Amino acid sequence: MSATDYLERIPNNVSLKDNRRLLRALEEWQPKFLEWWRDMGPHGYQAKDVYLRTAVSVDTQGWAQFGYLRMPEYRWGIFLAEPEPNRAIAFGDHKGQPAWQEVPGEYRGTLRRLIVTQGDTEPASVEQQRHLGQTCPSLYDLRNLFQVNVEEGRHLWAMVYLLDAYFGRDGREESEALLQRRSGDRDKPRILGAFNERTPDWLSFFMFSFFTDRDGKYQLASLAESGFDPLARTCRFMLTEEAHHMFVGETGVGRIVQRTCELMREHRTEDVRAHGGIDLPTIQKYVNFHFSVSLDLFGSEISTNAANFYTLGLKGRFEETKKDDDHRLKDATYPVADLDGERVAMREQPALVSLNERLRDDYVTDCARGVARWNQVIARAGIDVELTLPHRAFHRAIGCFSDVRVSPEGRVISQAEWDARRDDWLPTKADEAYVGSLMQPVTERGKFANWIAAPARGINGQPMDFEYVRLG
Repeated sequence: MSATDYLERIPNNVSLKDNRRLLRALEEWQPKFLEWWRDMGPHGYQAKDVYLRTAVSVDTQGWAQFGYLRMPEYRWGIFLAEPEPNRAIAFGDHKGQPAWQEVPGEYRGTLRRLIVTQGDTEPASVEQQRHLGQTCPSLYDLRNLFQVNVEEGRHLWAMVYLLDAYFGRDGREESEALLQRRSGDRDKPRILGAFNERTPDWLSFFMFSFFTDRDGKYQLASLAESGFDPLARTCRFMLTEEAHHMFVGETGVGRIVQRTCELMREHRTEDVRAHGGIDLPTIQKYVNFHFSVSLDLFGSEISTNAANFYTLGLKGRFEETKKDDDHRLKDATYPVADLDGERVAMREQPALVSLNERLRDDYVTDCARGVARWNQVIARAGIDVELTLPHRAFHRAIGCFSDVRVSPEGRVISQAEWDARRDDWLPTKADEAYVGSLMQPVTERGKFANWIAAPARGINGQPMDFEYVRLG
């Protein structure tokens, strides 16, 4: 393992200085990245000092340091987790063989597509969130937004390193294209649908961080099992940073729920909109939307691509080595949700082509744990309401449920009933307008917008009135 070189123009622990061709390619890409960051990164705050966490090594005891810096000066580096001695491929046809240190020629195109798809999500989320700083509910939240943004930028660097280091000219062209696509652009959209959705307000941002970044956790965890060792090590370290993004989402929604409950109790009413809060039915609609959109990111329930990725040893399952089976799955089956006439039923399907659904199951279980924690906040307030995850067939645009209408409870319904009830289940323009009306910036130290509670503690042990972003 190479020592961390933090003095280089591009901090890294992959011995860039010993590979002049690669270093030159990355140094040529760097100013293009910075141009993209200035154009599409956080709007209006590029010159502000922000209290940020910066990765400086992969040592679990001290991998990051905190300090003030301006975002364009952030030290975006390339860090791979420590190598596992004698690591072997854990699944698929190559199970038991030594992990690859170079790209197998016959899998070159497939592996490149996996890396590009993952890499494309990173700048997309920055683009989706670039205007949110203008309506921050506090300096604490503003800092957390920027922390998520710069780390998504570092995750882009991680994928670009793999493309440039292992895929030659094709990789360099893909690296350029990652900066040319734009979230929501009609002509050059981002690859995955959820990353072309708008993120117009902070409720949407917290939902995105909880649900969509959680999809990122499961995709990265699957790629961290890859037989291509540089990809596996890259994703293992990315997961270390990704945990904070999900923390921002879960605690953000939890704080909104807490403040809503406080307003309900204080004013003895469910109509907290009259008092500047976000009512629980509206929060439920946002849960319904962001959960269903994020479910589509896992792909179709039955997927030969997923089977091929697994069989070839390129992408495993979540916590692959903890699964109690043969890790080849050629004769195994797995229960998959499917449409059976007018109802949703479970069918046994070949396990290999059902890998997307298995990963989606792990994701749904994880999401449910977070929703349960939000419900604990409601229960502690003595309010008899529960937030719920909608059925996995609800509001789907990909897979076997994309052409049918299903209620949040999982009941197959007619188009007429869907049209009549849609506004009960998903955010309306009026809901979005109301939430948008609350998005007035609060930038006084230690103060928070009326619609969200203060966090339980500050970042890195700092007090609540800490100057997380210097606006002066």
